[in-house]
Amino acid sequence: MLLSGVLEQYYEIDPKNSWMLAAAEKNLPIVVPGWEDSTMGNIFASYVIKNEIKASTMKSGIEYMAWLAKWYVENSSGKGVGFFQIGGGIAGDFPICVVPMLYQDMEMENIPFWSYFCQISDSTTSYGSYSGAVPNEKITWGKLDINTPKFIVESDATIVAPLIFAWLLNY
Repeated sequence: MLLSGVLEQYYEIDPKNSWMLAAAEKNLPIVVPGWEDSTMGNIFASYVIKNEIKASTMKSGIEYMAWLAKWYVENSSGKGVGFFQIGGGIAGDFPICVVPMLYQDMEMENIPFWSYFCQISDSTTSYGSYSGAVPNEKITWGKLDINTPKFIVESDATIVAPLIFAWLLNY
């Protein structure tokens, strides 16, 4: 949708400052599982209930995972693919599970681990907390390798993510 231009009239910022548009232009996937558990999900459900749109307009979580698995297989060779997690909970646990799913359930023994892991979360680490689980905890689940470079930034992602993206994009 971003690349089609249909949303340009609704832009609230200069497109050159949009990290979502930059990701779309570079064909980088932004995986947002569990969107149904949000205000947007509630609004979407209300339109479905009023028969103004069909529920099939959005992909299900299973369709999302199948798409991500295909994308990961096609893009993880060579230097690999890093994992940049913003927030906790399902935002991180869902997409990072693609590696153990491919290895364990699809029996793809040569599938590489994520090449790096970086998480921005305002949740402090705790025992088993999805939002605050430290990156090393993901090793035992088969999501990361013991040698995967791992970084965690405990801060407000709305401030930190744009700063990191600006640096990465040489802004």
